[in-house]
Amino acid sequence: MAGDLDGILVLALEQAVAAPYCSGRLADAGARVIKVERAEGDFARRYDRDVQGLSAYFVWLNRGKQSLVADIKDPADRALLERIAARADVFIQNLAPGAADRAGLGSAALRARHPRLIACDISGYGEAGPYRDMKAYDLLVQAESGLCGVTGTADAPARVGVSVCDIAAGMYAHQAILQALYARQRTGQGRAIKVSLFDAMADWMSVPYLQHRYGGRTPPRTGLHHPTIAPYGAYACAGGAQILLSIQNEREWRRLCAEVLGDAALADDPRFHDNPARVANRPALDAVLAARFAGLDREAAAARLFAAGIAFGRLSTLDDLAAHPQLRRVTVPTAAGPVELPAPPPILDADALAPGAVPEVGAADAAVRAEFAAPAAPTHEEGMP
Repeated sequence: MAGDLDGILVLALEQAVAAPYCSGRLADAGARVIKVERAEGDFARRYDRDVQGLSAYFVWLNRGKQSLVADIKDPADRALLERIAARADVFIQNLAPGAADRAGLGSAALRARHPRLIACDISGYGEAGPYRDMKAYDLLVQAESGLCGVTGTADAPARVGVSVCDIAAGMYAHQAILQALYARQRTGQGRAIKVSLFDAMADWMSVPYLQHRYGGRTPPRTGLHHPTIAPYGAYACAGGAQILLSIQNEREWRRLCAEVLGDAALADDPRFHDNPARVANRPALDAVLAARFAGLDREAAAARLFAAGIAFGRLSTLDDLAAHPQLRRVTVPTAAGPVELPAPPPILDADALAPGAVPEVGAADAAVRAEFAAPAAPTHEEGMP
């Protein structure tokens, strides 16, 4: 079965997370992705050995790709990559700042030779400005962008527990490449795309930025509570398991008081009668809710909240996620055997492609090198006399 991007060739000079995330989503849609690796492989292959001896990051991000080992400093390998680029629809790279340009594989140079090529550069801080040459990893960009400053508790900032800057940049790159492919259908021309981790996270930080710049206030770090809505956060139930609830309007607040807490009069307490009052008196409000939920086990609390139409969620462990009744899964072939992963989020009305295998380092070397071999030099008989 053909995928939506069947026939699209992607050359990915990539490593780690952001670019592999982008090219991986293209591969899921049927694009052919040739992933260029060093002889030792993408360093994400060695982040851990948790998936039957393979790296969790690498298994997640690289299914369905072809692995080609090539040295961009070697003239013969550079010529090979140039020949692949000449036939490619998309070129993606997230090497260290300036590395692709120094190897003659910069996006501007490639697009000058191949105007139909869509070339996407993913970097830490972009190609202009004082930070352009800085190395950038996810935690560093979380800190630089202010994300850590609004994450954590009142006592200390914290890192978001997954690589959100890398993932955000990969998502924006994927979006921009699909947009460029659509535009090329009309214009016949490719496009240069630049995406940085910092820009991606700065966009995600727009609400606290606007609140700070124009509202004159910095959202406080509130752990598992919301900085501007109350009650909206986590409460311990009997046995210690936690449940989160979110009140978005006064109707829900009244239902919470009457149907869950068993105290309809609480809704009109002057300290809690509307959201600004509840936020201003959050410690007192939390004390009331903590006392009520402490007498209920988590499933009993969940049943009451569900019956009252109150938004809630359980504070899940990874065991809870693995057994979650809502979790959709796909099975991905690897050299170590099949691996179950959370399924891609989009559910399409067409049949989805089965995920491709996670490649071993250089598994496609022979095939790709043969396919993109340099034309044979003409013999004396074939040449000019």
